[in-house]
Amino acid sequence: MNKVVCIDGPAGSGKSTTAHAVSERLGILFVDSGALYRIMTRECLRAGVDTSDPAAVAAFCKGVRVDFVVKGGRVAYEVGGEEPGDTIRTPEINAHVSPVSAVPEVRAIVTGWLREMPRLGDIVVEGRDIGSVVYPDSPYRFYLDCDPDERARRRQREDATKGFVQTEEQVKASLLARDRIDSSRKTAPLKVPEGAIRIDTTHLSVDGVVDAIASRLGR
Repeated sequence: MNKVVCIDGPAGSGKSTTAHAVSERLGILFVDSGALYRIMTRECLRAGVDTSDPAAVAAFCKGVRVDFVVKGGRVAYEVGGEEPGDTIRTPEINAHVSPVSAVPEVRAIVTGWLREMPRLGDIVVEGRDIGSVVYPDSPYRFYLDCDPDERARRRQREDATKGFVQTEEQVKASLLARDRIDSSRKTAPLKVPEGAIRIDTTHLSVDGVVDAIASRLGR
């Protein structure tokens, strides 16, 4: 199997930015696992599915179809021939993605998709259960952590560039609420994978985090 680099951590810890940078430095494909759960959430909301009803979510998501296409150093996702873009990055999606992603059937579907990704080449995958559930046997597993206040500042700035205006306090409350849900769910909870290398990104630059990961990969 091709190389799989796993990067887990809570929202705002720098997973996506770091994974993108690792992808570029090592010349391997970037895979955003969280986007798949956001796509599921968007499709549920568009269809009027009650995201607080696990049975309804499970039944609906079995019919969601996503195509995987290699584009510009990443694995892109297309629904109905189109990439979802920022339509899966809205505050509304943020508010519903945790209950959707906590549904065991949804996690099984997405995990199956992710396990097929190495056929496309060497990959770096960021998410919440990549090193603990999706690829527990990968020798390249990392967990990024960060102070909640710094996480909120990062996410607030990121959202602002997309036109989503919220205060840092609102963003922090949302992040901590998602942490509670993701860490306490019965199926594939957010946790530090056994044997993974933990990196505190609070006071590190992106280059500093990438250096720490690349050094472990002998690069």
